[in-house]
Amino acid sequence: MSNQEVTIQFPNGEQKRFAKGVTLTEIAKSISPSLAKKSIVGSVNTTTTDLTRPIHVDAEISLYDASSKEGLGVLRHSTAHLLAQAVKRLYPDAKFGIGPVIESGFYYDIEMSHTLVPEDLQAIEREMKKIVSENHSVIRREISREEAMVIFACDHLKLELLEAIPEDEVITIYEQGEFVDLCRGPHVPSTNSLQHFKLMNIAGAYWRGDSNNQMLQRIYGVAFATKENMEDYFVFLEEADKRNHRKLGKELELFMFSEEAPGMPFYLANGQIIRNELESFLRNLQATYDYNEVRTPLMMNQRLWEQSGHWQHYKENMYFTQVDEQKFALKPMNCPGHMLIYKNDLHSYRDLPIRMAEFGQVHRHEFSGALNGLLRVRTFCQDDAHIFVTPKQIEDEIALALQIIDHVYKVFDFEYEVELSTRPEDYMGELDLWNQAEKALENVLNRLGIPYKINEGDGAFYGPKIDIHIRDAIKRSHQCATVQLDFQLPEKFDLTYVNEDNEKVRPVVIHRAVFGSIDRFLGILIEHFGGAFPLWIAPQQVKVIGVSDTHTAYVEKVTAHLRQANIRVSIDKRNEKLGRKIRDAQLQKIPYILVLGDQEQQNETVTVRAYKQNGLNTISIDAFNEQIQKELRDKKLPL
Repeated sequence: MSNQEVTIQFPNGEQKRFAKGVTLTEIAKSISPSLAKKSIVGSVNTTTTDLTRPIHVDAEISLYDASSKEGLGVLRHSTAHLLAQAVKRLYPDAKFGIGPVIESGFYYDIEMSHTLVPEDLQAIEREMKKIVSENHSVIRREISREEAMVIFACDHLKLELLEAIPEDEVITIYEQGEFVDLCRGPHVPSTNSLQHFKLMNIAGAYWRGDSNNQMLQRIYGVAFATKENMEDYFVFLEEADKRNHRKLGKELELFMFSEEAPGMPFYLANGQIIRNELESFLRNLQATYDYNEVRTPLMMNQRLWEQSGHWQHYKENMYFTQVDEQKFALKPMNCPGHMLIYKNDLHSYRDLPIRMAEFGQVHRHEFSGALNGLLRVRTFCQDDAHIFVTPKQIEDEIALALQIIDHVYKVFDFEYEVELSTRPEDYMGELDLWNQAEKALENVLNRLGIPYKINEGDGAFYGPKIDIHIRDAIKRSHQCATVQLDFQLPEKFDLTYVNEDNEKVRPVVIHRAVFGSIDRFLGILIEHFGGAFPLWIAPQQVKVIGVSDTHTAYVEKVTAHLRQANIRVSIDKRNEKLGRKIRDAQLQKIPYILVLGDQEQQNETVTVRAYKQNGLNTISIDAFNEQIQKELRDKKLPL
């Protein structure tokens, strides 16, 4: 075996010898020309790297095309460099901050004298396409810090980034044609690899995200592996716009916002009906699992938050006030209040588990730029529960909590993924207890056969957690439900119960939320169903329309009958044509429209038009009522 050769292992386990210094491109060509043509990046011993990097040691390698997760990320970052090169050509005084990859695309923060307007994006795109056609090789170079300072002497943003690179770290630049950028890489082999992109919009952004720094101009773009992928993305955007909960919330009169309470939703009658139905559904379900519902104050003394640890870990997100010369805080979470309720009584091991639930209003400060309709607000209702257990009960109670979550999400036909979030850097408490808590959560997930991913370091400061990510109708992911294990708050609040040996010992607390934020969950539901809600939560379930004024008495009789059966029903009494009334009811996405004319009045029937279904059905009032009651009991989803 020559010491001038390296052993390369492929993903299928096969091994082959190559000369030292071989590149991934050369390896790909040795397998097949088509593989070399498709590959845009690779990995060497699990590190993603350029195809042109020489390999000097034995290695396991992989090759990625543009449609892979690894390849797509590199393609998008390379498109950010392409954008910067085009901007530099058009605006030579431009200086460049950072250009990271984001979901579906990229952005680049830029300083220049010209103030960009949307029309400028077309010219920049044309220049980007020109650079693609020029097919510049993208070349990586390792340079000294001194050389980098010379190259970027006229760009103070790059010099600041250079200064932040540790002394012992290799400094690399990437060149494509006349353009040079400070970057760790990796990148695609040439600009010709970047075929499918679109610049989307312009925004302002503080340099390095700090409001004390200068404002830069940020250009957002998207990039894809294929033309079809990009077309699919714009179809997705069109569908997402139709489902936008802020737009539908206004059209369907669900909620509003006011400058008098920024980031704090006002629920209109229709929206409050949906909230009430969601709460009632979960309240009844929790009752079958022996939960006790409680209510805690909105505002509590600051010392409570200091005791709980929220002051040290969360005070920047809290609202404070002063009463009778004492400092108080609006609660950002419900857990400290539940600790006080538990402590109000003495407990035996026979009392546990104690399952305590609250639909609690909480307040958390968010920057105004982060607010997003119901999805990101400053006050929301959390369907919180805290389960006080003995150590032996931990795993069974976590399993029950996951069972409730699964039940609720199946009702809405949500697919979901599970994530186990482990100890963060600013964790509170002893390491042994953290390890014990993480192991308990792992055991439950493995026992139930639930697939999960590890999210390192993203646990709460008081304990690890299981987070549930649901996927809506257009496959967007939202984190909602959570189950968290906590050994810390019982210690902080000196919680005890008397065990079998008549000793006072600490309980363990399980934090659990199903909807998470009811407000956010409602925003997700609006978009998931496109405003066409299942019958059981629809604000208006039936609209009754008379063909003419001669049918008014019968319309009122049918309406009264349905109201007695607790159906949310209304009458369209406007002096409008029948077709207009039907069309308006459909725009309001009302599940059922009843049209009543001479035949219906004579036979005491109703003609039923179901939302988004073809055809009419004429049946008796009782038959319709029976049909609708069954649909309500079954919580049937819209077709």
